[in-house]
Amino acid sequence: MLRDLYLCRGPAAAFAAIGVYWGAFAALVPVLKPQAGLSDGAFGLAMLVSTCGAIAAMWTAPRVEAWLGPRALPVLCVVMAAAFLLPGLSVNGVMLALTMMAAAMASGTLDVAMNARVSVLETARGRSLMNLAHGLYSVAYGISALVTGLLREAGWSAFAVFAVLGLVVLALAAQAAAAPVPDPERDAAAPPPAPLSWYLLTPLGLIVLIGFLAEQGTEGWSALHLERTLGAGAAQGALGPAILGVTMAVGRFSGQAIAHRYSESAVIGVASVLCAMGALVAAWAPGIAVAYAGFAMLGLGVSVVAPMAFAWAGRLVPVERKALAISRIAVLGYAGFFVGPPIMGGLSQLFGLQASFSAVALLMLVLPLVLVPLVARQERDSRAPA
Repeated sequence: MLRDLYLCRGPAAAFAAIGVYWGAFAALVPVLKPQAGLSDGAFGLAMLVSTCGAIAAMWTAPRVEAWLGPRALPVLCVVMAAAFLLPGLSVNGVMLALTMMAAAMASGTLDVAMNARVSVLETARGRSLMNLAHGLYSVAYGISALVTGLLREAGWSAFAVFAVLGLVVLALAAQAAAAPVPDPERDAAAPPPAPLSWYLLTPLGLIVLIGFLAEQGTEGWSALHLERTLGAGAAQGALGPAILGVTMAVGRFSGQAIAHRYSESAVIGVASVLCAMGALVAAWAPGIAVAYAGFAMLGLGVSVVAPMAFAWAGRLVPVERKALAISRIAVLGYAGFFVGPPIMGGLSQLFGLQASFSAVALLMLVLPLVLVPLVARQERDSRAPA
């Protein structure tokens, strides 16, 4: 794993940079919302604006990544560092929505570029690296959230926190610049690559969407389920999302080793079943300890779904199309980030939180039963002789 980390140290720095900022943002929400004078609903609307900006940026990211070439990751890290200074200065809802949209657009563009560069490295080195890179994001996210909480306790403002973290991200940008991933070599005499097939991209995008939906929905509602359904206290309830975060990091680092031995279809299939089992155990647990075990299973399973789907896409498309393919999958998949919590909330309102987590289990089973076989069939067809 240390060897793999050395191989992908440039893109890994970009993954850590995004984790640093979004971990800090999660911990600063209690400061940013009243600073902008927003209600819960108005804050949600501002975040929807920023999410739409991120998705729009992801759609155009392949052109930016191709234009910047090997400089893409350090340049975009610097742009993101500048953009994340602005939310800390927001004094009203419009300003917060626009500044977070700028930050999300910078982050979304970097997201596509770094995943594409990892995919290029995987092809060049013949090593699976995607789980390791995503695991570093999870670690950076958790550490940043913890550090930001401590800085808040010490009386730091949101702008001061973002400014100090900007120095960290600039150091990570320097690391990305020191270990650039070169553009893939192209044969000038080779015919242009065929257009991307939506029959391939759509099921891969849906795999990412369902994985992110399960992840975000569980993060947002696990504590409430523990407290409301099982009578947990505040500290016991907070352990739900904490366990999910820790096991997701463990799952991604473990997936780094597993991915060298098993195919993407096998890993996603088994992980989806484990996630579904965990969701059902958490939903119908007779006590808090069993629910914790369920959330741990869920976190271990869901952690590798999106990274393996991105890796699978990168392996199945020509090297010139990697950024474009990952961009299109990301646009579809990241919809799970903002549809997951509302779906969980709607089902909870109608049928209760146990039904919400049971629905997550059913959705995860769609992956091994429907979506993974569709992608595997596309892969076999692409290899079949004409």
